[in-house]
Amino acid sequence: MAISEAFNGSASIGTTEYDLPSASTTISAQTTDGIYQLFLDLSALVSGDEFRLRIYEKVQSSSTQRVVQEVIFSNAQTTEPVYVTPAILFLHGWTFTVKQNFGAAARTINWSIRSVA
Repeated sequence: MAISEAFNGSASIGTTEYDLPSASTTISAQTTDGIYQLFLDLSALVSGDEFRLRIYEKVQSSSTQRVVQEVIFSNAQTTEPVYVTPAILFLHGWTFTVKQNFGAAARTINWSIRSVA
């Protein structure tokens, strides 16, 4: 099984939910099956910031894409600035999104979605 970087980027994340794989504020469903893991660099966060990561997936191919997990990050992330999700088996329609809930300004966040295929 090969390990690869399926998606990566850097974006100014503000108060609109941002879909990482599609690099867009339009939430979409990735349909390439695999085991995926997100690496999220939160070193740009400062005191007073709050960001939300959501992981979406469909339970069945015909079902609606729903939130599987939500993680909240508050204030400066100095001790562990890189957050890594567990490796997740995706099949039907998945994505990762990030949104700023609170903060004075949007922050630039770097990210990488890695896969085992």
